[in-house]
Amino acid sequence: MNAMSDKILVSRDGPVTTLVINRPAARNALDREASLLLAEAIRDFEADPQARVAVLTGAGGHFCAGADLKELAGGVDYIPWAGSPQGPLHRTPAKPVIAAVAGHACAGGLGLALWCDLRVAERSASFAVLSRRWGVPMSDGTTVRLPRLIGLSRALDMLLTARAIGGEEAERIGLVNRVVDDGSGRAQAEALARQIAAFPPIAMLSDRASTLQQADLGLAAAIEQELALATEARRLEARAGAARFAAGAGRHGQTPASPSGAAADVGPPSDT
Repeated sequence: MNAMSDKILVSRDGPVTTLVINRPAARNALDREASLLLAEAIRDFEADPQARVAVLTGAGGHFCAGADLKELAGGVDYIPWAGSPQGPLHRTPAKPVIAAVAGHACAGGLGLALWCDLRVAERSASFAVLSRRWGVPMSDGTTVRLPRLIGLSRALDMLLTARAIGGEEAERIGLVNRVVDDGSGRAQAEALARQIAAFPPIAMLSDRASTLQQADLGLAAAIEQELALATEARRLEARAGAARFAAGAGRHGQTPASPSGAAADVGPPSDT
């Protein structure tokens, strides 16, 4: 495991990179230095050609309690995590990122979870806009990403009332993708990351890009963009993948392998 100072820890296991916010005494609230280090760690992950999927989590049983309000009270202004080009959440990551959420994901910590592609939450995890109590506005993308994910009415309920919701309710309303037993969030998220990383990467990334970019387009323009984004995968991966299928890989309950040789745990596929 490599450390970017001791506030952000980075470990790599083949194609999976795990980023750990390491300020457990502050429930992993990000001070100014930690937010800049997290942004740097994300850029390093994106630039690493061997890194396909990242897991983002926190140390000591909590995900992230938002910005460090003690630092703010001391006169150090925080960098808007989404609105500032220096912020870690300024743009959508170039590759998939999975949040492994335990304990608190509140205020900016909620925004951090929303920024990720997928969220794996432990059963006792808690999501809330607790910054409402202190008059600290959201500047981490929450007011934009939350309604797009769970709908306007539910988002306003969380934003206006500071109500905390647990892991199972979060899954029911679409805020998280998986609920797992307490203590297993990171391991489950890393297993999911390995599953995603085992797929042929070009088609996976082009499908992801099309899905993320289609919302502001009309139907015809979105389909045209899908076709354009799929061009490279069709040229470099589709024929080879079809040949592996025709040769029997992944059929009749067998587990196919990616071009890298890693098994992809995709369950029993269709034979058609």
